Amino acid sequence: MAPIQKTISPRAWGELMMLSLIWGASFLSIRIALDEIGPLTAVAHRTGWAMLILWAYVLIRRLAVPTDLRVWGAFLVMGLLNNVIPFSLMAWGQLHIETGLTSILNAATAIFGVIAAAVFFADERLTTRKTIGVTLGFLGVSTAIGLAAFKDFDIRSLGQLAVIGGTISYALAGVWARKMLGHLTPQMAAAGMLTGASVMTIPAAWLVEGPITLALAPQTWAAIAYYAVVATAIAYMLYYRVLAMAGSGNLMLCTLLVAPVAIILGAVVLGEDLPLRAYIGFAILALGLVILDGRVFKALQHRARRA
Repeated sequence: MAPIQKTISPRAWGELMMLSLIWGASFLSIRIALDEIGPLTAVAHRTGWAMLILWAYVLIRRLAVPTDLRVWGAFLVMGLLNNVIPFSLMAWGQLHIETGLTSILNAATAIFGVIAAAVFFADERLTTRKTIGVTLGFLGVSTAIGLAAFKDFDIRSLGQLAVIGGTISYALAGVWARKMLGHLTPQMAAAGMLTGASVMTIPAAWLVEGPITLALAPQTWAAIAYYAVVATAIAYMLYYRVLAMAGSGNLMLCTLLVAPVAIILGAVVLGEDLPLRAYIGFAILALGLVILDGRVFKALQHRARRA
């Protein structure tokens, strides 16, 4: 059964825009933190601090905490797929490519999500419209990366592939969440997921990049506070508010709005200058996402019936 496409109220629009701004700025804050700490340490800070905040929320609201060990095992897998792998790959990728390009490639999450859902769920089959959207999405990603990346493989090419790997992991996380965590409240699922992620990221960062120190520069702490507290803990709660008000279909708009925010901030703050192909690729990818969303076609069909 296809998800219901809800109408977006002015309040939902406002919160959707706020969520897009928050996530768009997260790419910049992560890049700033990476000037002083390693990718795994950056991820450990992100999952660790966000976990503490969400657990405080769960306890204050007295939400039911699962006791089944299978659920906690599912949290570990979810933390791996939705946090550890994508956060780490994208953070490492940002060391070698622009934040704006990272955000453009990140938009492919919706494309891989549609494919993963079609593979694992009988009610999410690929229709003609979805196939066209997915094809355009792949064309947009390929254009943004550039054919030269496939010909002259270097560290920049590897950085781009790392980000794409992160989007694939996000897509698989969506499948896992639907199968294993659908019976939990969103806040409890997020707290459990971040706990599973922290159990893995903190030891991994310690082993690979050395002891995690709190003696960091003020700008690094500001960046960590933003992407861990605002762009992870608070953003998760805001995400579920918008989901309840506007529905999952409308949340795809957030994917389209995040990249322009990250591109502008990267240009203004970091002086990034993306190649023309990156903007062309994003335009093609955005068209693919609009087709996947489907509301344009529904509006045209409705108008044709009235004519």
